[in-house]
Amino acid sequence: MSQFNNIPSDKELESVVNHLFKGLSGFNQLAHVSHSDSGVFQRKVTTDYDQISAHDKEFNIANPQTSLKDPLLRDEGKFPLAQAGDGSSPHFKQEGRDAFNSYANPSHSAGLEDISQKFADSYAYQSNLGANSASLDDLIPKDIFAFNNPISYQPEYGDEIPFAKETYSTFNAAISPLGSPYSFVGNDLLQDHSSNFDVYAIRKDFPILSEYVNGRPLVWFDNAATTQKPQVVIDRLAYFYQHENSNIHRAAHELAACATDAYEKARETIQSFINAKSVNEIIFTRGTTESINLIANSWGAENLKEGDEIIISNLEHHANIVPWQLLSQKNGFKIKVIPVNDAGELLIDEYKKLFTDKTKLVSFTHVSNALGTVTPAKQIIEIAHSAGAKVLLDGAQSISHIKVDVQDLNPDFFVFSGHKIFGPTGIGAVYGKEELLNQTQPYQGGGNMIQDVTFEKTIFHPAPNRFEAGTGNIADAVGLAAALDYVQKIRIDRIAKYEHELLDYATSLFTQITKVKLIGTAKDKASVMSFTIDGFSNEEVGKVLNDHGIAVRTGHHCAQPILRRLGYENSVRPSFAFYNTFAEIDLLADVVRKLASSKF
Repeated sequence: MSQFNNIPSDKELESVVNHLFKGLSGFNQLAHVSHSDSGVFQRKVTTDYDQISAHDKEFNIANPQTSLKDPLLRDEGKFPLAQAGDGSSPHFKQEGRDAFNSYANPSHSAGLEDISQKFADSYAYQSNLGANSASLDDLIPKDIFAFNNPISYQPEYGDEIPFAKETYSTFNAAISPLGSPYSFVGNDLLQDHSSNFDVYAIRKDFPILSEYVNGRPLVWFDNAATTQKPQVVIDRLAYFYQHENSNIHRAAHELAACATDAYEKARETIQSFINAKSVNEIIFTRGTTESINLIANSWGAENLKEGDEIIISNLEHHANIVPWQLLSQKNGFKIKVIPVNDAGELLIDEYKKLFTDKTKLVSFTHVSNALGTVTPAKQIIEIAHSAGAKVLLDGAQSISHIKVDVQDLNPDFFVFSGHKIFGPTGIGAVYGKEELLNQTQPYQGGGNMIQDVTFEKTIFHPAPNRFEAGTGNIADAVGLAAALDYVQKIRIDRIAKYEHELLDYATSLFTQITKVKLIGTAKDKASVMSFTIDGFSNEEVGKVLNDHGIAVRTGHHCAQPILRRLGYENSVRPSFAFYNTFAEIDLLADVVRKLASSKF
């Protein structure tokens, strides 16, 4: 394709560019290159949906959900395993074929026609993460496309076109003579702050991110409350109900075997994800809240007596406060609290002073849901164990942001919710050391958890079944496993690094906005940022943001004690995930800046 390197005239340049972007409504949607004071390059895209061509609207690129003819397209009736970040769920494969086949323009020269067809063939399989790259050898002309380090055109409504690094200057040159102020933004520009993390490839996997709110693209900054779901999780849930639905265990028929296998395989997936020693240490629950209540009303009810003491922290969510208060009212033990400094960090020296020979349990959060503070969990656990206390670690906010290895951290219990890590709602898990679980009596009774029942006595199964009375949330357990598999393919360390860069960038912007007060400034934070604006109620701020399509949480975040410790009753809380972008943070900051200066 040497013709791309020596194009003799502006007219031919224009022909090439128009061909490759047929139907993309001109250059108004190409990405600006901007440079912040912090040295961070970012992608800023100006897209007005009203200006998108009829061609685009026909294929619903702004809302790809409506363009799919068969959202559960399957190969030979088998459930397809999507690769994280490559859009390879059958939903996006079909969408890619439909949309990009429409861009192929056979009226141009043979060479350009060939390129256009290569575009169409490769789109559905492209991935900056390397998935399926071997299969692309016959599809992609190497001097035009490069998947290891693509230059990417990124319109805000979710499309992506990859370019080889060697064609970067060519295409910028192609646009420049046409008088356009836009240029292509390449991942090479982002390497300083994102390690080539292709967020736009990731975003294709989350259909809800194509939604519009109040006429504007949805910006989902309410991830600490719940995360959005990738198409592979949605497909897995649908597949279960369409092909595998049955109650589990104790049946001879085929569907029961399929459902049981899927459910127990999900348990194995969780075991692997948090590095538990055995599947017998994984108990399915409805989520973190039920998990803490299970531990409080089983192990706690047996082991916490009048005169005993437990320790929690000032950072806790209400779910790690109220169950212990209710139990203390029955059993008479005392609750002590680890204090924090003004930055929202636990005071470890003060924590050590709380222990006595009566301390039986330490229950604390791994990451604060209100402030984002990451606690020194391993150190806290070691101190507790040296004093002879058991430890419960609340991982609701840590599970999706940082690596969790329960054998390394060594808590006695660890709990988390599926909906915080891109899985379904109504599903979560307790990790408990197997010996400890088998010494503990269940707090719920019924079917599925017994070996034998007479009117005089019941013999319970060993863990984990002894704690799973009744019919469990089978489908959502399977959906949770799909979410964890998805995260594993992307890698939690890459997610953590990218999200940390998002948080640093947002913090640097917000510290420069007059009237904005940041709440919680710990040195070690996950991707939560709480703030208030002088002169405005948090509800007013939330409403204005919503008017611009930005979803944040306002209120006390079920963490009133820590907010009150820092002098607040509530806050505005944007929280970030690995599918969020720097451009979205720019929009958030712009709206807050205008509101703070009363320009609305």
